[in-house]
Amino acid sequence: MYASRLTQMVVGVFALLGIAALVYLSVRLGNVGIFPQPGYTVYANFDNVSGLKSGDQVQLAGVEVGKVQSISLRDNRAHVGLRINQGVGIDTDAIAAIKTSGIIGDKYVSIALGPSEHNLTNGGTIRQTQSAFVLEDAIGQLINGSGSGGSKSGASTSGGGQPGAVSNPFPRIDEGTNSKNQNCNCTGSQSSPKK
Repeated sequence: MYASRLTQMVVGVFALLGIAALVYLSVRLGNVGIFPQPGYTVYANFDNVSGLKSGDQVQLAGVEVGKVQSISLRDNRAHVGLRINQGVGIDTDAIAAIKTSGIIGDKYVSIALGPSEHNLTNGGTIRQTQSAFVLEDAIGQLINGSGSGGSKSGASTSGGGQPGAVSNPFPRIDEGTNSKNQNCNCTGSQSSPKK
């Protein structure tokens, strides 16, 4: 009636292999790193990080080069820590933008390198950022007709101006703006907007 020692040992080995497989799959599918990759941390400040969370990807030229390490609130703006893999250089003129993979996919931080020859070091800050595009805000602006900026001239484009005038629900992105109605939080050299 009792199982032999060999049978008990075989069952025990298969049970341990099954538990090891479950742990491995949990770590791999959960994007959990047991040992963090060597690298460095840089920071970026955004007006809106809607949908971004710790552990999301950081990409450079479409290739994953790190992960979002932390998100906190500092001076009424989202302060995001980005863990960049060792060997990847981010220059001081880089631009960090929050993007979405697909129409309703996961958020990630995309980094576009600038012309600078100096790289950020551990604890450095990416000064030029572009906040997340919030679809609900854009739909609300379309419905309410309250476009927040397209025209900087004296003409009104919010419905009360000339007949047939249509407001622009999508804000213009100008380098150097830091308004809550804009998506670009660029600082540094100011350049005149192109027409």
